[in-house]
Amino acid sequence: MNKTYLPPQNADRPWYVIDAADQRLGRLASEIAVILRGKNLPQYTPHLDTGGFVVVVNAEKVQVTGKKRFQKTYHRHSGRPGGLKTETFTQLQQRIPERIIEQAVKGMLPKNSLGRSLFTKLKVYPGPDHPHQAQKPQEVKINTIPGGER
Repeated sequence: MNKTYLPPQNADRPWYVIDAADQRLGRLASEIAVILRGKNLPQYTPHLDTGGFVVVVNAEKVQVTGKKRFQKTYHRHSGRPGGLKTETFTQLQQRIPERIIEQAVKGMLPKNSLGRSLFTKLKVYPGPDHPHQAQKPQEVKINTIPGGER
């Protein structure tokens, strides 16, 4: 019988800062999900939380292609009869810009208790400032624009 590999459980998880200004939403969210799961690290284990923390800044400047800015809708429900609220990408970006990235990343994480615990390690801020300087986060450059324009 083979034994399941368990990586060493270290308490120091890396912190990363990602600038979302002028980045494509879906490609950015998939890169963030990879970092949260720890798939970019050699000790990745599918059933364990081996990833780091991700701080996303400039969430209000994230971009989408085509007509998604006006046609993409976000739904939420209060749980009461008739409590469905719907708004477009543009409306949500004006109201709560960080929720756009949070929902995109949450959809790319596992749908179980592991995914819920991974989601708590995502910190999204609408502007360029964040309160996590004490953790000494590393800046990650992500190129989400095809053709290498950025």
